[in-house]
Amino acid sequence: MCKANQVNSTPAPWRPTTFVRHEQSLDTSMGTARIVTDAGPAYIKALGNRQGPHPLACEWVATHLADWLGLPTFDCAIIEIDAEIDQIPFFRGGMAASGPAFVTRAASGHTWGGSPEELGRLVNPNDAGKLVVFDTWVKNCDRHPPDLTVRRPNYDNVFLEDVDDGTGSTKSRLVAMDHTHCFTCGRDLDERVAYIDKVNDDRLYGLFPGFKPRVRQDDIEAAIGRLSELDQAAVFEIVASIPDAWEVSSKAAMALVKLICRRADFVADTILKFVGRQCWPVQLFDNRQ
Repeated sequence: MCKANQVNSTPAPWRPTTFVRHEQSLDTSMGTARIVTDAGPAYIKALGNRQGPHPLACEWVATHLADWLGLPTFDCAIIEIDAEIDQIPFFRGGMAASGPAFVTRAASGHTWGGSPEELGRLVNPNDAGKLVVFDTWVKNCDRHPPDLTVRRPNYDNVFLEDVDDGTGSTKSRLVAMDHTHCFTCGRDLDERVAYIDKVNDDRLYGLFPGFKPRVRQDDIEAAIGRLSELDQAAVFEIVASIPDAWEVSSKAAMALVKLICRRADFVADTILKFVGRQCWPVQLFDNRQ
């Protein structure tokens, strides 16, 4: 279901089907590893990781939602791992288990170091504001959390893809990546995910200080307009595509659909004023360019 060509400009969809070899295990909570598939280099998050299967479901659903909102995302897919044949060691011990795994196509670039100057080379600066709307919508605590006394900002979850601007110079594209902590901040999905306090959480997510000079009212309003077009049937289709092996119950799946749809309405109604207070407090709602 993941769209191809969001990051890598190729004419054909990226459709890996087979694990070929393991290249490197990374020290992440999800046991991410760099691998090679029959469709080329990729990163994999597999069953057997120490966070459990539900973050895989969150990653799958949220990546589709980011794509729907219009953000650049990595090409992604689900492939089947056979642990007896496909040997994928986790950095902190243990091996990937058999079953469906989430894979993303490897792209050239680097994670953001936090410098505002790096963002000055973006080919898509308008997506900084859109990413804040997205992270707030899906309650992504693992980029820039709303409460810094509880969790620190994670600059590793801001990816700057290398792109040629046509003049021979290398610029960067801001890419929405790593969504395992959306909706629940790493906890299991259950019926409580749609409780009213979750839907009406009015805190801002994803607003790094370095983003603030690049957040524009027009970009926020465009993202709000897109949220207002959200169709519950489309959300249901995405959630229904979660593999059974990721152990999301039918009740939890329906609650997730409700959260996504109800929160889209809530964020569309409220986020402009909250972003305005942070990004243009003096000239509130008069920051178009």
